[in-house]
Amino acid sequence: MARVTYLGHAAFYIEGEGIKALIDPFLSGNPSSAWKPASITDLNYIFVTHGHDDHIGDTVQIAKNTGATVIANAEISTYLASKGLKCHSMHIGGRFAFPFGRVKLTPAWHGSGIAEGDKMLYGGTPCGFLIEVEGKKLYHAGDTGLTMEMKLLEHEKVDLAMLPIGGNYVMDIDDAVRAVEFIKPRKVIPMHYGTFPVIKADPQEFKAKVGSLAEVIILEPGQGYEI
Repeated sequence: MARVTYLGHAAFYIEGEGIKALIDPFLSGNPSSAWKPASITDLNYIFVTHGHDDHIGDTVQIAKNTGATVIANAEISTYLASKGLKCHSMHIGGRFAFPFGRVKLTPAWHGSGIAEGDKMLYGGTPCGFLIEVEGKKLYHAGDTGLTMEMKLLEHEKVDLAMLPIGGNYVMDIDDAVRAVEFIKPRKVIPMHYGTFPVIKADPQEFKAKVGSLAEVIILEPGQGYEI
């Protein structure tokens, strides 16, 4: 069975047949992180939803240590390739069959600038990921506000959705509940909350408001869940 481990903020580890992957590996600068970059030695993919520091995170260090392929939009892939990383570039709406399963990039309403010193580099369009692992469909929304495009995901029959709930930069709890109504996933893991005071939110409130729409799984950093 595929297994998803929450690492804090919006970072996840996914393990299944043919895949050992990180999503948005913001670890060393993350006060709630369960893992450290140096401890990750066996990895074959890294997914990056957009260019902000709390999502690109430790991608460069981890990819260099493990040889993992980074999957990201074309602009971030070009940037990371210039750092010596192996990348597979995609864009919104594109789908590709990897050895472990298919991946599709989904729309996200956010920014994607890459901070490098005192400069902000163009990071292309932010995205979410629809990832197929062992016949299950996992949706990581990335950083996003509520968007009508989420209704299109209902037809994908998502098994597990990872949705931000912290507000300010992303959906708040009420909008995340509406996202569940749009997507109709079987299960939901809330993310991107509580890391900093400005995104403080109560996952139990989210669970109560979702009610019978989906099963809400609240994970502490370091906890895993088998799909």
